[in-house]
Amino acid sequence: MNKPDSQPYTANCQVERPTLLVILGPTGVGKTNISLQLAEHFGCPIISSDSRQFYRELKIGTAAPTAEQLSRVKHYFIGSLSIHDEYNAAQYEQDAIQLLDELFLKHKVVMLVGGSMMYIDAVCNGMDYMPTVDTETRAFWQKQFTEFGLEFMQQELKRLDPLHYDQVDLQNPKRIIHALEICSMTGKPFSDFRTGQRKERNFKILKIGLNRPRPELYERINARVDEMMEHGLLQEAEQFYPYKELNTLNTVGYKELYEYMDGNWTLDFAVNMIKQDSRRYAKRQLTWFNRDKEISWFHPDELESKIELVVQNIK
Repeated sequence: MNKPDSQPYTANCQVERPTLLVILGPTGVGKTNISLQLAEHFGCPIISSDSRQFYRELKIGTAAPTAEQLSRVKHYFIGSLSIHDEYNAAQYEQDAIQLLDELFLKHKVVMLVGGSMMYIDAVCNGMDYMPTVDTETRAFWQKQFTEFGLEFMQQELKRLDPLHYDQVDLQNPKRIIHALEICSMTGKPFSDFRTGQRKERNFKILKIGLNRPRPELYERINARVDEMMEHGLLQEAEQFYPYKELNTLNTVGYKELYEYMDGNWTLDFAVNMIKQDSRRYAKRQLTWFNRDKEISWFHPDELESKIELVVQNIK
């Protein structure tokens, strides 16, 4: 693929609006390499929408871009936070939109790359206002989940907010816990804070989805977990074991290894659970993304056809 000469976008360019090119897809599908090639082709920066890669301490378990990859293209929101920082999709929306306003002064195209569903929606559609959950409330519901399990949490949500109970992914503990936090802290149903109204953006949005046949995707996920372990994921997790109760570490790749460190699982079983939980997460991602009819789907190997599609849409 030949890289064309790229010029910065200025107000003098004869275009109606700049374009946000969104590259999304399930974990392990190959978004990083494809996004680097596209960013180099268009001469544009990348904004990460992978919420786990925001944290500078977590490099191996989040498959964060390497130093060499970061040197090829300017990235934003990679390693920008500490695991001790509180951050959510609503804050990300504000920060990302402010950054886009600045970047679109120089670039005709900016890329948003990742697989964190709510964070992508925050930029593309906007977030409803949600109160910030205090530490005490968060600790209370995490303890409830640990002691009584997912089914108990599901029934609590059904009691406090039956409308959201009928809409939420009942197999996603994080979504259920967050809804319960808001319910108990505000005394109002979580669904009362959701308007579902899409915010207007001053840029065009073009969404490209990457996917592979299920056996191929799962094989890549399994191989990537093995590679992470070879590159020191266990040692990375051990380094932050004292902080394992942090919400940022209650995520795939770390929570399973903490079960091993707590003596509950063998290491082999923990690694197999990382693979299984990663595959389950990929399935949830695809279920979420498949609701969005604005996404054009491609196999990652179809790079040339993606570039042609993008060029057609940003002329």
